[in-house]
Amino acid sequence: MTSPIAHFNGAFVPLDEIRISPLDRGFIFGDGVYEVVPVYNGEPLHGREHFERLQRSCDEIRLKNPHTVDEWMALTRKLLESHPGNQSVYVHVTRGVPSKRDHVIPTGLKPTVFMMCYPLASPSKEQIENGVACTTAEDFRWTKCHIKSISLLGNVLARQSSVDAGAVETIMFRNGFLTEASASNAFVVKGGTVLAAPQDNMILLGITYQLLEKLAKDGTLKLEVRPVSEAEVRGADEIWLSSSTKEVLAVTSLDGKPVGTGKPGPVFKRMHALYQEYKGRLGRKDAVAA
Repeated sequence: MTSPIAHFNGAFVPLDEIRISPLDRGFIFGDGVYEVVPVYNGEPLHGREHFERLQRSCDEIRLKNPHTVDEWMALTRKLLESHPGNQSVYVHVTRGVPSKRDHVIPTGLKPTVFMMCYPLASPSKEQIENGVACTTAEDFRWTKCHIKSISLLGNVLARQSSVDAGAVETIMFRNGFLTEASASNAFVVKGGTVLAAPQDNMILLGITYQLLEKLAKDGTLKLEVRPVSEAEVRGADEIWLSSSTKEVLAVTSLDGKPVGTGKPGPVFKRMHALYQEYKGRLGRKDAVAA
């Protein structure tokens, strides 16, 4: 089978031909940042916003971004020429390859840039209609979760705990308050009001999180961004997950207990409809920027 085309350090080459040095700081230290851009029918959804966030992540770890937003967008579109349809574009930037292993950040390194595509795994019809199960856990990760770091061991362990329990995601709490899920942002609905965790260093401020904020406002849904207690989550009428690949997805079971009625709720259904309507405007002149 032909290997798919990827991008590596300026060249578009078959994925199986790419070779990465074992001294690369991404391999040795997890020293790098990444983004995942969803693509619908060849059109990136909020590509610029993803690459603006990549810039913020680079700034946070003192890594010189090798490309401007416009350059990243051009590379993305070039890569998509070999990958039609709905795709996820994975973008990975590490600090590069030093001459030796050392915790100290070296100067003068050329960043390693890797991009690949894989089919976009959107929620299934069954998941949309029936919701999904989640588990909970204490958030034991570091305190710079606003950086989209490639060092994801904490998220990996949290996510695996949910899969081991037959669920799809782990919703996390820190000191009794909601942070996020292992690979998603999390929202709660109580009494018709959507509640979202603060946009601070304890969560990754998702591009989809920001879109849902805007859609709530435009769709006359009430949304509050504030600390959300664990008790509020466990007593919620509705719980949602959001991410670039999950879009917006209802949680109908939490730690084996039903959320609300045990079915996707009316506020979720309204938000899901708003999201699909927005997505349907992709590439049209009346599309609204988030």
